Amino acid sequence: MRQISITYDSGETVSFPVGVKASEAIAEIGKLPWPLAAVLVNNELKCLDTELESDCALKPVLVNSSLGAAVYRRSLCFLLALASREVFPKRRLIAGMAIGTGFYHYYFDEKPLSEEEIQQLRDKMKDLVERDILINQEKWPWEKACRYFEKTGQSDTLALLENLNDPFIPLNECAGFRDLHVAPLVSSTGVLATWELLPYHGGMLLRYPHKETPNELEPFEDVPVLYRIAEEYKERGRVLGVGSVGKLNKLTNIGQIHEYVMVAEALQNKKIAALAESVARKADTVKVVLIAGPSSSGKTTTAKKLAIELKVLGFEPIPIELDNYFVDRTRTPLDSEGKPDFECLEALDVEYLNQQLLALFSGDEIELPLYDFKAGMRRSSGKMLRLTGNEILILEGIHGLNEKLTPRIPRENKFKIYVSALTQLNLDDHNRISTTDYRLLRRMVRDHNFRGHSAKATLAMWPSVQRGEQRFIFPFQNSADAAFNSALDYELGVLKVFAEPLLRTIKSTDSEFAEARRIQSFLDNFIPIPAQYVPGNSILREFIGESDFHY
Repeated sequence: MRQISITYDSGETVSFPVGVKASEAIAEIGKLPWPLAAVLVNNELKCLDTELESDCALKPVLVNSSLGAAVYRRSLCFLLALASREVFPKRRLIAGMAIGTGFYHYYFDEKPLSEEEIQQLRDKMKDLVERDILINQEKWPWEKACRYFEKTGQSDTLALLENLNDPFIPLNECAGFRDLHVAPLVSSTGVLATWELLPYHGGMLLRYPHKETPNELEPFEDVPVLYRIAEEYKERGRVLGVGSVGKLNKLTNIGQIHEYVMVAEALQNKKIAALAESVARKADTVKVVLIAGPSSSGKTTTAKKLAIELKVLGFEPIPIELDNYFVDRTRTPLDSEGKPDFECLEALDVEYLNQQLLALFSGDEIELPLYDFKAGMRRSSGKMLRLTGNEILILEGIHGLNEKLTPRIPRENKFKIYVSALTQLNLDDHNRISTTDYRLLRRMVRDHNFRGHSAKATLAMWPSVQRGEQRFIFPFQNSADAAFNSALDYELGVLKVFAEPLLRTIKSTDSEFAEARRIQSFLDNFIPIPAQYVPGNSILREFIGESDFHY
């Protein structure tokens, strides 16, 4: 029998018969500190039951790694879908957005779940874990897969398949239940020992562990602001009639996508107008609007569009650029690697900012600072400012929600807005679209268009960006007076056109290849949408270019 060579991280090479399963080949490594979630075959993420057909490099993916944690979470959602099909076979389970360390799930009929019903699901999930049933990857002919999803009432999955022409459709199978294979899952239900299912706003929250502690759960901390966004944009999905990628693709196919884009933009502009009205109602006390959100959430364009709406209401919005309040570079704190940490709060001259704000609110004239990034120090700008009555300051930056940024400004003088991109679109009922992926694609396209960064560079820095968000943004999101969802549900079809060529530049020899391939596979589900349909004042233009605004 023909042999293939498998090379491990240690440099050791072992021969196996062609077609050996990855699980058998990886067993040569010996005992591992944590359970296996998947493997990397030439840096591409694969299931453990993958058959290896040629010489390759093989690496284990453990549940305590970033890739492994993502596999674990997807597998938990599959486990809940399997349990739901067995306990409530006639009800349609919908996977929703991430809230804290959990995924919000609800039923399409929107009948609130009782504690007894949730306990039935818990019991079934525990039973499935204890039985340690294999989770297999299958490939079915396209027509057979369509018949199966039609028979089981998975209409959104069927709609997704209608726009694919692959002869074989990958499926996940466990205990006779089948679902669309979007990305690798763990090898068996027994791996999924750590989870929690909690009642949550008539639905339930499927909680998962952090990758650092994969065998334990942290205490639940609610994030009400995210749930409010989820409910608001679930309603928006009903208004637009599009809650899944299959339905979005159908609009493109029948020539109605341009109208959909205009309606989606109008609804978002209406929300920004409502935000301006909320600020206006408190204009007797509010003197500054603080806008914050994670990377690529569209904060800058949101601030610009909010300023326009405030002008409509008779105010004079004045943007204050926080970048001009950096401390001199010699005083910038260093991170754990000894590099300047420009994201921490201490990189800003908080005391000077507060002095200037208080002076403005007292009617004094100030000179706005100007930071010289080349010299690494603040210098005179010559730009004077005095508030005369109808002005409202707008500060946009990652620390906007943190009270330590403006500790000397009374809370009633501040209006805080949290901005994020939280799509209500799903691939299908059980496969949600990650909000992190949504923002990552925006950033990848923007970094290439305006910063000269490659997709590889963006993917390489993304974990650091996420760590900064966990430290400086997410802990303060519940302190916001209002939340704004900058996601436009059509935009992934537009971003696909820009992102796919960038992702193809990442090769299997690059450590970022696994993420690049996963995102490429995800984008395969979208029919491209022409960028010409995107209005010049759209938030999406901040990332793809040709915006009506100057940045």
